[in-house]
Amino acid sequence: MTDRYQQFARSGFGRQLVRRLGLPNPTPLRRYRPGQPALDGPVVVGGSGRLVDTVQNVVKDLEVAENERPGALVFDATDIDDPARLRELYDFFHPVIRDLGTCGRVVVLGTPPNGGSRAAIAQRALEGFTRSVGKELTRGATVQLVYVEPGHEAAAESTLRFLLSAKSAFVDAQVIRIGTHGGETMVPDDWDRPLAGKVALVTGASRGIGASIAEVLARDGAHVIALDIPAQGAELSEVANAIKGAALQLDITAETAPAQLVDYLRDRHGGVDIVVHNAGITRDKKLANMKDSAWDAVLAVNLSSQLAVNEALLEHDLLRHNGRIIGVSSIAGIAGNTGQTNYATSKAGVIGMVNAYAPVLAALGATINAVAPGFIETKMTAAVPLFIREAGRRMSSLSQGGLPVDVAETIAWYANPASAAVNGNVVRVCGQSLLGA
Repeated sequence: MTDRYQQFARSGFGRQLVRRLGLPNPTPLRRYRPGQPALDGPVVVGGSGRLVDTVQNVVKDLEVAENERPGALVFDATDIDDPARLRELYDFFHPVIRDLGTCGRVVVLGTPPNGGSRAAIAQRALEGFTRSVGKELTRGATVQLVYVEPGHEAAAESTLRFLLSAKSAFVDAQVIRIGTHGGETMVPDDWDRPLAGKVALVTGASRGIGASIAEVLARDGAHVIALDIPAQGAELSEVANAIKGAALQLDITAETAPAQLVDYLRDRHGGVDIVVHNAGITRDKKLANMKDSAWDAVLAVNLSSQLAVNEALLEHDLLRHNGRIIGVSSIAGIAGNTGQTNYATSKAGVIGMVNAYAPVLAALGATINAVAPGFIETKMTAAVPLFIREAGRRMSSLSQGGLPVDVAETIAWYANPASAAVNGNVVRVCGQSLLGA
């Protein structure tokens, strides 16, 4: 879907008008393309914590374009153990942040703020710093905070690669936690195809975000089973054929669906490595006007079916070691939305699923995480009334909607075998939407 305002804002007359009136001025985001440098300029590293060597090793391995402006600013704050030392953030960023290049990256690394010590207080303060920086950055730049448990420094590599790359274009001002292992952190032989040899199941894969997820996982080397309801069979086959995957027509809410899925995965593949619960529907009405069938349908597709599939896969031991379960929540599940009590309830339930399953899957050598998309340019959002659609696009630090590939890239990061220490996270793909936390 074309963002006509963004096109206008980039025109000669539009640029002048936007500047004069102080209107949003969305910068076209730099997204991943095979063969392009990971960063559009050098990386400036600061701080003296325990992750400096990890950062330097990752940066050495990244292809960086020659540019005078920095492509990324990374500060290791893991050793800040007193609020007085937070001045170190100012001392590092103040002289250089204005020079950050277009679509640049800011990453702050911290230690999880556990307990009641002065160190924990200082580390918790990092969240306020990064969320505010996200609202000050311009030209498509983003900021993230990554808390890394002591002893898990090497496990941060996949996350650093993702956040420093164009793959994280629409992820902004998020807090990521690394340290609860779910399996073994396995560095892939080829970072361009980290999912080689893996079997991935993607529900709701016939179009939109689901189709993009299937495409990106296949690009990264996975054999993808694209699942959707029989009514979407033609579109589903097109997606599966394009990625050389398999199409599975199945109503995931049917009582027999979990058993059918178990039989399919066991007989065809002997198990599954990655399960992406993307299937979802909306049936919007204010609660007073909502029919019970609309409530039941949304909860069934968006939440109950996921729980049933998870239980069946675990009962039959079909999720392989170092496996991944990935849910698709929504900022509606975090902030709520008028006319979406059913949808927001189901998407908040997905977050609850992540919280409940994370320790269970860690014990089994697997992980569970979720994405929470904001305004994403799809056929569904194209049908939203104009003024609501424009508000959804502009009410973020990046002043634009995301693309389905932005959600897919985040899911591919979760799925990476090197992301085994990323467990129990819910990352918003929303350009730092002003809605919610």
